[in-house]
Amino acid sequence: MKVTPCRSYHARVVEHLAVTMADGRSRFKIYAVSIVGRDQPERYEWAHGGMTLPAFAERFSRGADEGVGFVTAFPHITKVFRYHPEAEILMCVRAFNTRDMTPLDLNRGEGYLEFACYAEALLAADEYRYWAEATSVENYLSRWSAVVDAPVVSAGKLRAWWESR
Repeated sequence: MKVTPCRSYHARVVEHLAVTMADGRSRFKIYAVSIVGRDQPERYEWAHGGMTLPAFAERFSRGADEGVGFVTAFPHITKVFRYHPEAEILMCVRAFNTRDMTPLDLNRGEGYLEFACYAEALLAADEYRYWAEATSVENYLSRWSAVVDAPVVSAGKLRAWWESR
């Protein structure tokens, strides 16, 4: 296995809002997330990217996504997590480029798919718990994760460990 260098990671949830999709029934909660402290803040931070969450949400809501779930929207990548319509105990995910809405492949090689970065994993844990605890979709939609800060202390520990062996 070759472990390549990884960039620093400190995510912050900066805003959230809910949308009703074009079909009039589907609902998604959107979390706007920035990665702070990297070069190119316009690529990774909502405050520097020239895009607003309400403008993104309006564009997203005109799309074809159906169902109920949540969205993690970074300025450079967005993931839609929805509860599977054929087995609602499962959460499914797809990704696209936030700026132009083109689909992104979550394949990371060797048969592995990207699930989530740290902020997305924290949000997914809360959202999945809210879904499991909810007695109705309305109850689920009324709850928001309190996750704000998601720093990864060391983004190079796997590489250091692997190369030391």
